[in-house]
Amino acid sequence: MSVVCVALSRNVLAVRNCAMMGMVRHAQTAAAPAPESRIKKFQIYRWDPDKAGDKPRMQTYEVDLNTCGPMVLDALIKIKNEVDPTLTFRRSCREGICGSCAMNINGGNTLACLNKIDNNTSKATKIYPLPHMYVVKDLVPDMSNFYAQYKSIEPYLKKKDETQEGKEQYFQSVEDRQKLDGLYECILCACCSTSCPSYWWNGDKYLGPAVLMQAYRWMIDSRDEFTEERLSKLQDPFSLYRCHTIMNCTKTCPKGLNPGKAIAEIKKMMATYREKNAAAAAS
Repeated sequence: MSVVCVALSRNVLAVRNCAMMGMVRHAQTAAAPAPESRIKKFQIYRWDPDKAGDKPRMQTYEVDLNTCGPMVLDALIKIKNEVDPTLTFRRSCREGICGSCAMNINGGNTLACLNKIDNNTSKATKIYPLPHMYVVKDLVPDMSNFYAQYKSIEPYLKKKDETQEGKEQYFQSVEDRQKLDGLYECILCACCSTSCPSYWWNGDKYLGPAVLMQAYRWMIDSRDEFTEERLSKLQDPFSLYRCHTIMNCTKTCPKGLNPGKAIAEIKKMMATYREKNAAAAAS
């Protein structure tokens, strides 16, 4: 009986101690001062084609960074959810994989989900759609031309003999597979192409860094058998040769890829291809 009483008394003490600790913690929390607001201004490009007479403008929003996530995309979502539901932008994965939230932030093309908010509250963050693109609405650019150019390079495996298609795997050596590293990771966000002055000037004929890098990706794939045909499509003065090695593309790529190098490699392949054709014609 005494053992039972001792056990019960210990349980009662434990409960009392827990209750006392909870009261102390609650008192400490209640006494703690509220954190000082950190108001950050975001100046965002706005334009609604459905509003008659509406002209492009910059609209300023204020966000308390204490109640917002660390990335620019977090701020945009917070503004849309809590301040202005008419603000329009693209977003999906929030992890730098889909490329949907590509935009110009503080003068540089990047992904909003990977761009950290500048904690300097005295300086506003300026957000525009990707430059030199037709705008659908607010921060949404028209990607139709970009995707049409991507389609034109036939970005898929092509074989001369299609009778065995789907019947067996196309194996690749470890060395050949490594050649694709730094190319296949492209998410087609168009940050590089829209940062290229040559693409600004000749976007209707020059394919641009992103598309050319993907063209190179298929040219050097050991399983593809249409390398020469792919090169022949780029022989005109604009598709490839409008690249002047400005290298804005490589500098701005949010995935750390090097489109400029890929374009240089295509030019080297093109030189060999032309020499081969010239020799064949001479013989």
